[in-house]
Amino acid sequence: MMEFLHPPGWPRARGYSNGVAASGRTVFVSGMIGWDAHGVFHTDDFAGQVRQALENIVAVLAEAGARPEHIARMTWYVLDTAEYVAAYKAVGAAYRDIIGAHYPAMTAVQVAGLVEARARVEIEVTAVVP
Repeated sequence: MMEFLHPPGWPRARGYSNGVAASGRTVFVSGMIGWDAHGVFHTDDFAGQVRQALENIVAVLAEAGARPEHIARMTWYVLDTAEYVAAYKAVGAAYRDIIGAHYPAMTAVQVAGLVEARARVEIEVTAVVP
């Protein structure tokens, strides 16, 4: 079970939820980046790497019998917030294609670097399977 938390009087969150209360089996997915299952990058495009990272997340979730709608929170680590903002439309399309109309609690943080030099974004997830 998952309950999306929205305090009265707050403006509606866009593309995320302010909070989530959930119960069930917890699944933690480490930071996924924009390379494929063989560790190969196919693009340096920010939205393209987001798409691949989200596909990787869904693959790991499936190993635990979890689906995208079980995601309770996501943390996005980006190298450049301007690049992230400029790619909103394409990122949103990729997100809806892979995750659907499910908007968990999310945080996006600009970082100085990621371990993999070609990575533009890294996304970690906590999911709760009822």
